[in-house]
Amino acid sequence: MKKETITSPKKKAIAERSWRIYDAKDRVLGRIATEIASTLRGKNKPSFTPHIDCGDFVIVVNARYVVLTGKKRDDKQYYRHTEYPGGIRNVSAAELFETAPENVLKNAVVGMLPKNSLGRQLAKKLKIYPEADHPHGAQKPIAGS
Repeated sequence: MKKETITSPKKKAIAERSWRIYDAKDRVLGRIATEIASTLRGKNKPSFTPHIDCGDFVIVVNARYVVLTGKKRDDKQYYRHTEYPGGIRNVSAAELFETAPENVLKNAVVGMLPKNSLGRQLAKKLKIYPEADHPHGAQKPIAGS
């Protein structure tokens, strides 16, 4: 009986990357974040390989108008540490929406990506803008879901 060999596509064999645009206006944060993470990862392509960056670039517009369900806008806390003793800092989602609304969506999407060098590489392909205008018109983005 002949043994089958399974080959994994190489980096060169990955198809051209396209640019996808998502409108976050009136969309629930977690729902749109999973779609974006899946597109960044390339899971919607037949040539998906877990260890290779085969996803598309993603542009998100209207990030200021993303919806948090329940009381999350007031209750949800984002934590970071300054690397000094006792240096933990937190900010609520409502405060983050006022200062940097694109960071709310970015934190959700990056949290769904792998926690290694591949995840950092994928996060660089994510472009988020708080309003409808963006500087990527020359890339001719395809509308996402």
